[in-house]
Amino acid sequence: MKKKLTMKIVLACSIIATGLFGSMAGPAPKASAATQESLNLISLGKEHIGTPYRFGAPAGITYAFDCSSYVQYVFSQMGIDLPRTSISQAYTGEKVDKAYLSVGDLVFFRTVGGSISHVAIYAGSGMILHASSSQGVTLANMNSSYWKNAYVWARRVL
Repeated sequence: MKKKLTMKIVLACSIIATGLFGSMAGPAPKASAATQESLNLISLGKEHIGTPYRFGAPAGITYAFDCSSYVQYVFSQMGIDLPRTSISQAYTGEKVDKAYLSVGDLVFFRTVGGSISHVAIYAGSGMILHASSSQGVTLANMNSSYWKNAYVWARRVL
């Protein structure tokens, strides 16, 4: 009888301690809900769907984009200055775990060579808005095998 009571007390104390220390660690980070600002960003970006791709497109032009000039231009329409290249953009803002992506986050990929070579804007529901070399500005599913295998990391600048 004494042994059963001791086991119950030990079990109860361990549950209490786990609950106490678990709550002290704080909540797990979560994705931010889409804000009006991030929805406006996506809306501005979608205005350019179908615009042709041009590698090395100069900053500020809108008749053609490469991936990073497109991202830079869309964010500039919201008053946010970003560097010109995808590799430079990849070190701007706060790093975000893929599981916590929010609308408007920058998403980076390794499509050529050993370093980051592509940037897109997370549009929600697994979709990215980007300037594709084969389709121009378009929406794509980042959970496709191509994008899933090329994914590197994401950053939040909004």
